Amino acid sequence: MARWQPDSRGRLAKAALVLYDDQGFENTTVAEIAASAGVTERTFFRHFPDKREVLFAGGIDLGALAAEGVAAAAPGLSPLDAAMAGLNGLIAVIGERHEFAARRRRIIDTNPELRERDLIKNAEMSATLAGALRDYGLDEETATLAAEAAVGAFRVAWLRWTASKDGRPPLADQVQESLERLRTLTLGGL
Repeated sequence: MARWQPDSRGRLAKAALVLYDDQGFENTTVAEIAASAGVTERTFFRHFPDKREVLFAGGIDLGALAAEGVAAAAPGLSPLDAAMAGLNGLIAVIGERHEFAARRRRIIDTNPELRERDLIKNAEMSATLAGALRDYGLDEETATLAAEAAVGAFRVAWLRWTASKDGRPPLADQVQESLERLRTLTLGGL
C-alpha cells in the first residue's frame, strides 16, 4: 500500500460508484473497490458493512437533517408544509450533487436488491419525518400521511431530476412542481 491518504471513506465511495457504473454492481468485488481506492479490504469493512451500503450510507444523516428542519419550522404550518420544511435541508444537500445522484440511480435501477434497499431507505425517511411531525404537534395519522405524501412528492421529483442530463430544472424546483401537482390532485384536479 502507498502512504496513507486522508478520506478513505470518500475514496471508497467514489471508487465503488465508478466500478459499479462501469462493470455492474454484481460484477464488482470489495477487493476491487479497495484496490481502486488505495486501501485494504479491512479498511473497506471499517467504513461499510458490505458493498451495497456504499450506495446508501451517506456522509450526512438525511433523516436527522429532515427532523432538524421540522423542529426549526415556523409554528402553525400546514402538515404538508411542515413536512416539506423537514425535507428542504436534504433537498439543498442532494440538489448540489446531480451527477452523483444520477449515477447512483442508474446503478440502483439495475439491481432488484438495491431497489429494495432504496425503498427501505425511503420508508425509514418517512418514519423519521413522521416522528418529527408528531413532535411538531401533529397527531399520529396526520403526521404519517403528511410524511408519506412529502416523501412521495420528493421521490417523484428526484426521479425526474436524476433522469435529466444536466440537473435542470434544479431539484428544489422539481420538488415544488411535484407538491403543486399533489395539491391539485387532493383538490380533485388534473
